[in-house]
Amino acid sequence: MHRRCGASAGFSLIELLVTIAIIGIMGAIAYPSYLAYTERSDRTDATTTMFNDAQILQRCYTQTYDYGQCLTTTAPAGVTGVPPGPSASPQGYYNITVTAPSADQYTITATPAKPPQTSDTGCTSFTLQSDGAQQSTGSASSETCWGTG
Repeated sequence: MHRRCGASAGFSLIELLVTIAIIGIMGAIAYPSYLAYTERSDRTDATTTMFNDAQILQRCYTQTYDYGQCLTTTAPAGVTGVPPGPSASPQGYYNITVTAPSADQYTITATPAKPPQTSDTGCTSFTLQSDGAQQSTGSASSETCWGTG
């Protein structure tokens, strides 16, 4: 085998720069999409916690007939209540606040507590009413925020 003079077995500087540019462009496209995906997926921390609290409130209501007695500060012995809030969601992305202004109504509200959810402008807060109404604030629709649309 003869080795040709002047032949190189490596990459040229141009080839290396083109490769780096392609990787940079792909990263510039992929990173914002990844951030948007994590914001959407982390919203389930709020909605799941709110639905779980609503179930606890409904079970308590069947025993006491008063949502006001379903908070941990006022629940009778042997009845499971929910913290009046704000309390952290399981993953800590949201603060959950439960209010029971009357015997037959409650409101559960979730507000962002830590990044990346604090920068989520699409869904800045969630509200679940005792009648099942799901609402949200932000630039996205309630259906998008709650994952039903």
